[in-house]
Amino acid sequence: MTHAIRIHETGGPEKLVWEDIPLPSPKPGEALVRHKAVGLNFIDVYFRTGLYKAPSLPAIIGMEGSGIVEAIGEGVTEVAVGDRVAYATGPIGAYAQARCIKADRLVKLPDAIGFEQGAAMMLQGMTAAFLIKKCYPVQAGQTVLVHAAAGGVGLILCQWLKHIGATVIGVVSTEEKAALARAHGAAHALLTKDDVPARVKEITGGAMLPVVFDSVGRDTFNTSLDCLASFGMMVSYGNASGPVAIPDLGILSAKGSLYVTRPTLVTYTAKREDLNARATDLFEVVASGAVQIRVNQTFALKDAADAHRALEARQTTGSTVLLP
Repeated sequence: MTHAIRIHETGGPEKLVWEDIPLPSPKPGEALVRHKAVGLNFIDVYFRTGLYKAPSLPAIIGMEGSGIVEAIGEGVTEVAVGDRVAYATGPIGAYAQARCIKADRLVKLPDAIGFEQGAAMMLQGMTAAFLIKKCYPVQAGQTVLVHAAAGGVGLILCQWLKHIGATVIGVVSTEEKAALARAHGAAHALLTKDDVPARVKEITGGAMLPVVFDSVGRDTFNTSLDCLASFGMMVSYGNASGPVAIPDLGILSAKGSLYVTRPTLVTYTAKREDLNARATDLFEVVASGAVQIRVNQTFALKDAADAHRALEARQTTGSTVLLP
C-alpha cells in the first residue's frame, strides 16, 4: 500500500482526503515513480473544483512531480530503474507517494537540480518556455506585460524575458509582490488597482504592447486587450479569477485587429521531441543562472488542503511544493 490525496467529489479544499491506496504496478510503456516532491499549481484547484473535469471519481489530482524510477513496464526505453526524473504534462495523479505514468512523459532530471526544485519548475518553467519561445516568440527590445508577476510562472517569465532582452511590465496585487517582481527582472511593477492601460501607455510612449501574458482570466481580460497595440496578441493561459466568457469577436477588430489565444502546455509538448526541447530550454536557462527557481513554501502532501487555501488566498509567492 501507499498513500495519496484523493477527491471523491468536487468542491473546496476540504474535499482533499488523505487515503491508503494500493501500490500500482507499471503496465507496458509505463514507469513507477516514487515521488520526492510534488508541485502545487492552480490547475490543481481547477480539477478540485470541477472547472476541469477529472476522468472519473474518486480521483488523484496533480500534474507535476519529481522522484526516482522504481520499476518499469515492458517496452520502456526512455528511462531506467534508479533514474532521477520529473514530469509536468499529466495525466493527473501526482498527489501520491508513488504513481505509474507513461515513460514518454518523463524527462531525466539533471544532477544539478534537486527534487524540490525539479517538482517546482517543470509545469511552471515549461509553461514559461512555450509561452515565450513558441506561442509568442519574444524578441530583444520588445516590451511585454505579465499578469500575476509574483506567482510561480510570473517570476520565471520576468527573469527569462529580461534574459532575452525584453522590458517587462509586471502586474501584481500588493506592494510586497511588486518589490518581488522587480527583484526578478520586471522593469516596471504595477498594481491591479492601478489604471493599467494608462500606465502602459505612459511607459511605452503611446506605442502599447505586442503581447500580454495573462494567467488571471476573467478579471483582467478586457484590461489586457486595452494594453495591446494593433495586431497585438493576448495570451490567456490561466483562470485564477475564473474562466473568460468568449467575447463578441467584434471587440478584437474594434481594438485594433487583435489576436487572442488560449494555449496549453499539454498541446505544446504532445510530441516527445517537443517535450524534450522545452525541458532542455528550461534546464539550460536555470543552469546558466539567468532563471532561479525559488521554492518559497513547502507543505506535507497530507496537508494539501492547507496548501490549496494558501494558494487561492494569494498568500504564496514563487513556487510551492508538497512533500510526500
